[in-house]
Amino acid sequence: QVQLVESGGGLVQAGGSLRLSCATSGRTFSSYTMGWFRQAPGKEREFVAAISWSGGRTSYADSVKGRFTISRDNVKNTVYLQMNSLKSEDTAVYYCAARLRGGVPQNIYEYDYWGQGTQVTVSS
Repeated sequence: QVQLVESGGGLVQAGGSLRLSCATSGRTFSSYTMGWFRQAPGKEREFVAAISWSGGRTSYADSVKGRFTISRDNVKNTVYLQMNSLKSEDTAVYYCAARLRGGVPQNIYEYDYWGQGTQVTVSS
């Protein structure tokens, strides 16, 4: 069983920055693909970013390219999402997800475990 716990959400003004963290349990974290997704009120959950087990491959949604950066620390069993130049449309609950196979897919159904989410609110 894999447990994921997100942190780092909060309220920030437009143009500001936040860094989300996702701490995971499990001794094989270094073999997981990790992803970040988000869900705004009344909308479906959508892909934000993903990173391969080694960190060598990443994938981003077009809406966050150049503003968000995903990274991981396989010693600390943690994945991060650095969010810069935040916009009001980035307001959502952000979820961390783990995939027990390779690749950096953008489809939510490709991920096996999910965290509970952390709220990010960007005020304009």
